[in-house]
Amino acid sequence: MRKVACLAVFMALMMLVPVQAGGDISVQQAEVEEEDPRQPSKENKTMYMYWNDSSTKAWNHFSVNEGESVEEYHEEKDNGEIKIDLQFRMEPMLDKRLLMDSDGLFRGSFSINVQGDWTNDNDGNTACGQNDCEELNITLMAGPNVIGEHHETGLVAGDNTVAFNFPIDDQTIIDWDRSEANPVVKVEMKLRGNYQTQNVIFASGQPASFTMKMGEMSYIEIPIDDASWDQAIQDGTDLDSGSSSEDTPGFSLVVASAAIAMAVFVNARREEE
Repeated sequence: MRKVACLAVFMALMMLVPVQAGGDISVQQAEVEEEDPRQPSKENKTMYMYWNDSSTKAWNHFSVNEGESVEEYHEEKDNGEIKIDLQFRMEPMLDKRLLMDSDGLFRGSFSINVQGDWTNDNDGNTACGQNDCEELNITLMAGPNVIGEHHETGLVAGDNTVAFNFPIDDQTIIDWDRSEANPVVKVEMKLRGNYQTQNVIFASGQPASFTMKMGEMSYIEIPIDDASWDQAIQDGTDLDSGSSSEDTPGFSLVVASAAIAMAVFVNARREEE
C-alpha cells in the first residue's frame, strides 16, 4: 500500500512540473520593448509643461527633455486685457493604463511672473475695474474628468512659485485608461494694463504681462501606483473583481493532480481490504 501511495504522490508532482516550467519559458520569450521617455514609468512620474511660439502649441509629457519647446510662454500689453487660456495636453497621448495611489497626492509647482492688475476692485478704480479680471486658475484633468482645481490668490507682481496639491478622495478618478484619460492641464487668468503716455515726459499706469517658465520650472508629480506596471493591469483586469482561485495559473491542474492521487490511494486501500 505504501508503494502505491508513493507512486500516486510522485505522479501528482510530475504533473505540476510543466506548470512551473511554462511560466519561465513565457518570460524568456517575452520581447523587451523600448520605452518612450515621454511616457510615465516606475522611475519617472513627473509631468512637465511645454510651449512652442511658432506653432502656438501647448503640451505636456513625462520627459524633462524637449527640443521643440521654448523656455517660457510670454504675453504683454501696455493698455488692455491679457486673457490666458493655455491647455497643456499630453503628447504623445498616454499609452498605458495607470492606477493612482489611493493615499497619494498630486503635487504641482509652476513658475509664473505677472505684472499689471489681476484683482477686481469693488470701487472700480483700478485697471481691472469691478469684474474685468480673473485670478490664476490651474486645473488638472484626466480626459473629460476634473482631477483637481487650484485658485491662486497670493500672486505678487514679479516672480512667483505657485505650489498646489490635489488630494485623492472618493470622487477622484484613479483608473486612467490610456488615451481615454489623456492628461490635460489648464492655466487660465485675465490681467489688464493701464499704461498711458501723456507726453515724452509724463506717463501713468502700468503695463500688464504674464510669463510662465516651461520644463523643470513647471511640473506636476502624478501619484501613480507601481502596480500599474503589472501585466494583469495592462491587460485590463477589473479592479473590482479581485483574484479568485479559478483565475490562478495552474490551479485547475493542481486540483486534478490531487484528485488523481487521492483516487489511486483509495483504490489501493480497497484492494488490500
